[in-house]
Amino acid sequence: MKKKVIAGLALSALLVWLSVRGIEFRGVIDGFRTIHCGYLLPAVAVMLLMQLLRSIRWGLILRPIEKVDQLSLFSVTSVGFLAIIAIPARLGELARPYLITKKSRIPMSSALGTIFVERALDSLTVLIIAVLALFFTPLPPWLIRSSVLLLLVTLGLSAVMILMIVRREATLRILAPLIGRLPLRYASAVNRLIDHFIEGFRIVVDPALLLSATLLSIVIWLVDALAIYLLFLAFNLQLPVAAAFVLMIILIIGIAIPTAPGFIGNWHYFCILGLGLFGIPKTDALTFAIVYHALSIGIVILLGLIFLPFNRFSVSDLRNQKV
Repeated sequence: MKKKVIAGLALSALLVWLSVRGIEFRGVIDGFRTIHCGYLLPAVAVMLLMQLLRSIRWGLILRPIEKVDQLSLFSVTSVGFLAIIAIPARLGELARPYLITKKSRIPMSSALGTIFVERALDSLTVLIIAVLALFFTPLPPWLIRSSVLLLLVTLGLSAVMILMIVRREATLRILAPLIGRLPLRYASAVNRLIDHFIEGFRIVVDPALLLSATLLSIVIWLVDALAIYLLFLAFNLQLPVAAAFVLMIILIIGIAIPTAPGFIGNWHYFCILGLGLFGIPKTDALTFAIVYHALSIGIVILLGLIFLPFNRFSVSDLRNQKV
């Protein structure tokens, strides 16, 4: 883990340097002074709405296993996203599954399975948006290639999830020879883990819930694009709505790279990269990136700290949690 943390910090430092290289910092300060603050409050409200919608969708994905009350879902989601940005090496991804086990009877491995479903829905939704964006604005070849690769990986994982839940017994039979090589006490634990993990995919065989979760995924990313567009207006950037979607897609790819906590460096670099496609000068793009990052991460930190007293955990809890 230490090596991953050091590598992440080094990559963040590199991306920060690339982001500020050649920047006139007086221009950045001047850019802050020209912000139309009247658009910032709606942008913040939209970002808050996105977090609420995320918790509602997770509740839909969890529902075939157990119905969890909305307050608990929002509370756990808020603390879980705080953990993602605060804990290095992506260990924070385990916080939500761990915390929901404290609010329900859902096993840790089943909760992990629902996170896989959530990621698949996000990926498919963003890819649909990327395809639609092609009709309104040209995308760079590297972004198209990245989208195609993500599509193939997502479709592959989705197919595996569907097969595992539809052909559950067959899946366990296929894995039996491998599990059988383990000592008996470990084999039974692994069998239980896999069985519970597959349980997390149950929404894929519930058409009504799956449709609801898919539509909600579309709304979530439309809301995210709306927040970006409101920030365009705050900075008086004369950009089309399609630019908000393109920037959103590029940022999603950028922050998927494991770096320092808080997406420092990769958020700013990829924001500059995305805005540069539309002719926005690097200084203006950096100013935009700083404000957008501060608002987005600030909301996550604020919500996380509000609900943290009701959802306490440590890094060792995540490492030692039994699935």
